Amino acid sequence: MINDVITPEFDENGRPLRRIRSFVRRQGRLTKGQQLALDNYWPEMGVEYQAQPLDMVALFGREAPLVLEIGFGMGASLVTMAQNNPHQNFLGIEVHAPGVGACLASAKEAGVENLRVMCHDAIEVLENMIPDNSLRMVQLFFPDPWHKARHNKRRIVQVPFAERVLRKLKLGGVFHMATDWEDYATHMLEVMSSVDGYVNQSETKTYVPRPETRPLTKFEQRGQRLGHGVWDLMFERVK
Repeated sequence: MINDVITPEFDENGRPLRRIRSFVRRQGRLTKGQQLALDNYWPEMGVEYQAQPLDMVALFGREAPLVLEIGFGMGASLVTMAQNNPHQNFLGIEVHAPGVGACLASAKEAGVENLRVMCHDAIEVLENMIPDNSLRMVQLFFPDPWHKARHNKRRIVQVPFAERVLRKLKLGGVFHMATDWEDYATHMLEVMSSVDGYVNQSETKTYVPRPETRPLTKFEQRGQRLGHGVWDLMFERVK
């Protein structure tokens, strides 16, 4: 699981292909609790990468609205959402093993059964494992803003990514983003507004208030105390 975060890509001559990625692969040090969770709970809640579509009914043992979260960090808000919405299924993707271990531990402690997690590149998971027209919501909260201008191309929210998400959403499904970097919020708004098939759920066609469905994280609470802003964007698939 840990060694397969990124699938090697090669051309027809066997040379590695270089693709700009939105994340840096940082292994990080696992705590004993995180390692224990990976060892004991991954077989139950973990999903291995495979280059073929997932059978969601088989994966969760039922048919229910499916929410996909990309980059769940340590998993606190994802576990809370799964716990608060037992009628929905949740699939989380995170590339850093400590976060996956922490999420598994929290989910087990909370008795959450409607959550599955992956440790892999979300672009590849979306492209190869998520069936088209299958998601009620895609969540992308506080992704790396790559705030230096020369790194902006690494931001995950680009037109091809937004178009890929659109294909995976059901008609009426929503792509929900949040960031605490105003420049990235502006970038997200420009990208999403340019893709045909989405409608901005904001009455002003800009940002929406934080919905109750997105838990307030400790990181966000600290930012609010320091006067930092947070921008939420919600775009619905309409065609």
